Amino acid sequence: MKTNNSGSRVIATLTVLFAVLSGLYLFIGGIWLVAIGGSWYYPIAGAVMLITAWLLWQRKALALWIYAVLLLCTVAWSVWEVGFDFWALTPRLDVLFFFGVWLLLPFVYRQLIKPSAGAAPALGAVLVITVIGLVWAVFNDPQEINGTLSADAQTPPAASATIPDADWPAYGRNQEGQRYSPLKQINDKNVGELKEAWTFQTGDVKRPTDPGEITNEVTPIKIRDTLYLCTAHQQLFALDAATGKQKWKFDPRLDTNPSFQHVTCRGVSYHEATAANSSPDLVSDCPRRIILPVNDGRLFAINADNGQLCESFANKGILNLQTNMPVTTPGMYEPTSPPIITDKVIVIAGAVTDNYSTREPSGVIRGFDVNSGKLLWAFDPGAKDPNTVPGDEHHFTINSPNSWAPAAYDAKLDLVYLPMGVTTPDIWGGNRTPEQERYASSILALNATTGKLAWSYQTVHHDLWDMDMPSQPTLADITVKGETVPVIYAPAKTGNIFVLDRRDGKLVVPAPEKPVPQGAAKGDYVTPTQPFSDLSFRPKKDLSGADMWGATLYDQMVCRIIFHKLRYEGIFTPPSEQGTLVFPGNLGMFEWGGISVDPNRQVAIANPMALPFVSRLMPRGPGNPMEPPKDAKGSGTETGIQPQYGVPYGVTLNPFLSPFGLPCKQPAWGYISAVDLKTNEVVWKKRIGTVRDSSPLPLPFKMGMPMLGGPISTAGNVLFIGATADNYLRAYNMSNGDKLWEARLPAGGQATPMTYEVNGKQYVVISAGGHGSFGTKMGDYIVAYALPDAK
Repeated sequence: MKTNNSGSRVIATLTVLFAVLSGLYLFIGGIWLVAIGGSWYYPIAGAVMLITAWLLWQRKALALWIYAVLLLCTVAWSVWEVGFDFWALTPRLDVLFFFGVWLLLPFVYRQLIKPSAGAAPALGAVLVITVIGLVWAVFNDPQEINGTLSADAQTPPAASATIPDADWPAYGRNQEGQRYSPLKQINDKNVGELKEAWTFQTGDVKRPTDPGEITNEVTPIKIRDTLYLCTAHQQLFALDAATGKQKWKFDPRLDTNPSFQHVTCRGVSYHEATAANSSPDLVSDCPRRIILPVNDGRLFAINADNGQLCESFANKGILNLQTNMPVTTPGMYEPTSPPIITDKVIVIAGAVTDNYSTREPSGVIRGFDVNSGKLLWAFDPGAKDPNTVPGDEHHFTINSPNSWAPAAYDAKLDLVYLPMGVTTPDIWGGNRTPEQERYASSILALNATTGKLAWSYQTVHHDLWDMDMPSQPTLADITVKGETVPVIYAPAKTGNIFVLDRRDGKLVVPAPEKPVPQGAAKGDYVTPTQPFSDLSFRPKKDLSGADMWGATLYDQMVCRIIFHKLRYEGIFTPPSEQGTLVFPGNLGMFEWGGISVDPNRQVAIANPMALPFVSRLMPRGPGNPMEPPKDAKGSGTETGIQPQYGVPYGVTLNPFLSPFGLPCKQPAWGYISAVDLKTNEVVWKKRIGTVRDSSPLPLPFKMGMPMLGGPISTAGNVLFIGATADNYLRAYNMSNGDKLWEARLPAGGQATPMTYEVNGKQYVVISAGGHGSFGTKMGDYIVAYALPDAK
């Protein structure tokens, strides 16, 4: 290779060196990939790059011809593997495309190639073809579904008739968990005019004693002219709904430490005493009360008018939920979700620390008198007789399955519906009792007054994947074959939405049992089949090497190598020492945000995710004892190393990421979608969220991001959602999924918004405080939006 000056020699040498190094990397890595069952493209591409490098060194025009063929074949191979999916095509083509452009730059081309009539135009033509393909992919996303929902509305159901349209008095607006508001002052025609109306800062921020899993997940409630909300440390605030001004504050003085797995408050509950449901003394003492769960196992009843404790409730306003618990270590039992409130009963359950040991608190569900706090009943899912109430010398069953997500309630049937978790440790179950298996990962229907079992339906048998029921079920009356049926929609981490008749638990939408992969770890087993609902967002096909991703061809190849080294045979692949790819991942396709159902249009709004995890069982041995050391404490997180004391394996749980920290599965990782509940068809589905707050540069690329939080819908044909890993609240047209508006939040919006009306004006409110383990910006903001006043 001869060049005219030192600068040109440097450019030429570096160009050839890049081609050599790229060729060697792809060839050597590609051979490794082929050896474990992967694609032949990479070693072939590496070999062609090495040939190109040699020809460039020789200054032969054939180098450009060879490289043009490589790029053209790469385009064809990429489209064959993933179709015209822009974010799937990009890592396959970006480096090769830009290197091709580099070769045609005059100051490079003249130094490397002897004069040639056709080589440069040929490569230029292939570059143009590449650009055309990418532009086409931008406007033709194969992952999105573009349809339009029917605008037909039916008569509003009676279930919500008792709630004033202007209010949002429960976590899901009503205790049916619908997350739907009949307000329509803000609608699809004017939502783009929304402006910030007020912002309130709670002053509750992360403390040095907090774990990483500190979250701001609250959905406020609104009654009359007041908003009630809790912070991460369960400080309770009452705000003027019109101005956001603080009326009063109550601090339960939660004392945390880094071993807590969560510091979380998703919401509070409200009860209004009347002469019909309470004694005159109780009505006068604390007629309107907020029920506040606290992560150390206390439950408070607080006067909604002044923030004072309701002294007639339990022990001067404080109920100890640790009573009769087999383990009372602070942070091991945490009520993180608002309880169900009936006219007579507070129904409350709680989270237990995942994957710590076989000796953890009970997941008992209890009913307490809503006025006095007296224990009325218990349902202990791990006991032989679940309704046994222990005496002073006895405890609830250790390590019973728990219910950590919000429940739903049908007042007409007097049934409370609880989404159940699994007995911990989650990722190995060879020593679980039949009682511990009986209600795990199920929907449990209990009589709210007596605690007696009405029915249960198990969504995962012998759960080894932490596929518990993660969100509040939603109740609605839906037309099925011309008849109105009272149903329950239960979103699952697997992506299934189980649809059952809420009277008896019988399936309304079929969920046939299908074979699943076998071969559990030593001492454990896998059930032959699992139920798969016909209404589901689960992937239509198993992952393959073609689904692996990266910023470039180089890290994409690394992800392919990692993928082929893991055990993966589709959903429900058993945990293993080899390392198992879990997809849908432990975070789930659905999380605690749940779905929103418009009962009039019979439409559901859902925001499923698609982010794989990797679990790896660690056999006991040196440094991995069976029993916890005396000074052992919880990990303060649900990812990373989980000890699982008491079973033969610890486990590591982590998102499936490349060595560069990027997801190894191609985007999208999150969607917003609508389902016609009369037909159970997904009518539209769109990517949601950008990498603006996740990438080193604030790039607004819409890739479809993971989410924590759920959607709400309104009669104005608008849905609102925060939740994504970027700091935005967004509004979409419910009929077709078009984005209508977005607002930049001051911190992460990993919460479900709500809406209400006061003084004739509709507001939309969201907590923007971030999520510690999700990695979003932390803060202490409550932000309200409204239409500007008419001039």
